[in-house]
Amino acid sequence: MFISNAPDAFTPTPFKPPFWLANPHLQSILPKFFAPKTPTYRRVIRKDSLDETDIAYDFYDAYPISASTLQTQREETPLIVLFHGMEGSSDSHYARALAYQTHNQGWHFVVAHFRSCGGIPANGQVFYNAGDTDEVQHMLQNLHEHYANIYAVGVSLGGNALAKYMGEYGDDAICKGAVVISAPVDMSSAAITMHNFLSHRIYTPYLLNPIIKKALANDISTEEIDSIKSVNRISDFDHIFTAPRHGYRSNNHYYHSASALPHLINVSRPLLLISAKDDPFLGFTATTNDVSDHVTILETEHGGHVGFIRYRTEKARSPQLYKTSRFDINWLPETVSAYFQSIGVQSNK
Repeated sequence: MFISNAPDAFTPTPFKPPFWLANPHLQSILPKFFAPKTPTYRRVIRKDSLDETDIAYDFYDAYPISASTLQTQREETPLIVLFHGMEGSSDSHYARALAYQTHNQGWHFVVAHFRSCGGIPANGQVFYNAGDTDEVQHMLQNLHEHYANIYAVGVSLGGNALAKYMGEYGDDAICKGAVVISAPVDMSSAAITMHNFLSHRIYTPYLLNPIIKKALANDISTEEIDSIKSVNRISDFDHIFTAPRHGYRSNNHYYHSASALPHLINVSRPLLLISAKDDPFLGFTATTNDVSDHVTILETEHGGHVGFIRYRTEKARSPQLYKTSRFDINWLPETVSAYFQSIGVQSNK
């Protein structure tokens, strides 16, 4: 496990799965089968930054909060905001695991959904844009109206958006610290990696079919419909739909403009980047020469894409799982929690 620029107090547990669980595809696929049950979220609906589409904020409060209280004063208890990945939501395995870990620390938790996610269709011209830092800022501003101390976690493409935001906004970033997990910070090379035979065969249908379905359900032209139905790669979809919808000339222009990597040198608040060397989704990742002194890089040999599933020699009973299992996906949330505590976020439990 490689770590650079780490705070002195940050000592994460090494991630070392048994050899038979080290396969990157097992690591990427299995976690969803061992996720804890979905918490009982409190949903709040707000408009997006363009005032076109409803956005869902799913809260898992550390303790009951009344709407009237939030209207009259800002919460001082830390709020951890999760920006999910493509086709992710508050029901994703990593969201559930992080929700419980955050709750156990006595912190508030919320999943801020991107457009068309969380069960709410997009009503405007734009959909999911992995480089839309204006939308990230808008969501954080909405939350900052009611929460004084905000920290953020970004996963996959949501992690790229958060990392780019931290670099672009610098000292003006609303979140006081952030963790980015399995993020394709260089989207051009990540797109090439996704064209690999196994990645294309295993993951492309899982990711592409839902976004095609959402696009076809929107108000689009006959020409767009015919073009979208013919694609079989995410990069083709981005070229035909994502890029022109968001003002980019092509998928290449989109990937170049939306990538976080060039902005990491300008990060001025604590940021942890977590990735696995065997991630089947990632291309180039950040090196110590690409980032500012405020960025910690944590890179493991294994873990796949947002995987990091462990196997215990003895069964452990989890109050969140309500069943016994030797598999657990808690390395990520435990590491996130350890990092936030190392930069001064106090546990309230």
